[in-house]
Amino acid sequence: MTTRQLLRSHAAYRDDIGDLVTRRPLPGPNLPQLDPFLFLNHHGPQRYLPNNSGLPFGPHPHRGFETVTFILEGSLAHSDTGGHESVIDAGGVQWMTAGSGLIHAELSPAAFKRDGGDMEILQLWLNLPARLKMTPPRYTGVQRPDIPAIAAAPGATVNLIAGSLDGITGPIDSLTDTFMSVIRLDPGAELALPAPTGRTVFLYLVRGEAKVAGSLVPQWHLAQLGDGDEVQLASREGATLLFGHSKPLGEPVVAHGPFVMNTPEEIVQAIQDYQAGLFGDPAALA
Repeated sequence: MTTRQLLRSHAAYRDDIGDLVTRRPLPGPNLPQLDPFLFLNHHGPQRYLPNNSGLPFGPHPHRGFETVTFILEGSLAHSDTGGHESVIDAGGVQWMTAGSGLIHAELSPAAFKRDGGDMEILQLWLNLPARLKMTPPRYTGVQRPDIPAIAAAPGATVNLIAGSLDGITGPIDSLTDTFMSVIRLDPGAELALPAPTGRTVFLYLVRGEAKVAGSLVPQWHLAQLGDGDEVQLASREGATLLFGHSKPLGEPVVAHGPFVMNTPEEIVQAIQDYQAGLFGDPAALA
């Protein structure tokens, strides 16, 4: 096996949204994208008091990519103009394929706004290839009990969301054969994970710090790795990581707000289609 080496560690920068603590490692000043991974927002961790306003992500459109939302603490209510609706609690995941376009809302449930509590959420944007940009939208919400927790090594747990590991398959069927997981390392744990040659690895330190092939990656940093077929992890004090890999698309990326396409003309068309009501009626989600 060829171990992937750490090329660079990219710190997330603060970009708070009102009173919502937000860190963003991607895109960053030295890493505009990590093909096909486009964007990561890390909201929290923070504690909401009772009678709060909750999350601010009311109805908004998307086209051309997927959103993968990890609820680490708290809960998140999803609704969209494709008719999907769910409340996912801590440890669960929401995977939405915007594809040809829809409008969705991501809000705190009424009970959370009433009672308050801890909140920590990650949202990752995953690009779609040109052939799938206009695929029909779809959505899957998965609660924590439905996500396999694989004891991959002593003190190391892989919560498998998409892809396969040790003969076990995650609950999400990725359109692009993306592997995605949340890894928890106890203090002193070591873990080696397959990451096939030629694929892009996504590795973000959510909590704690870890060594990647012997090089330290601090909390709230994104690791940019070289090629190889294995990722070696170790943590002296324990850590939580977001770990995935996918085949790079190698296609032009033209992004404008909530739309990610291949050409400027496709962006103009997306805006026109949204304004013409082709994404659905946002009033139904308010």
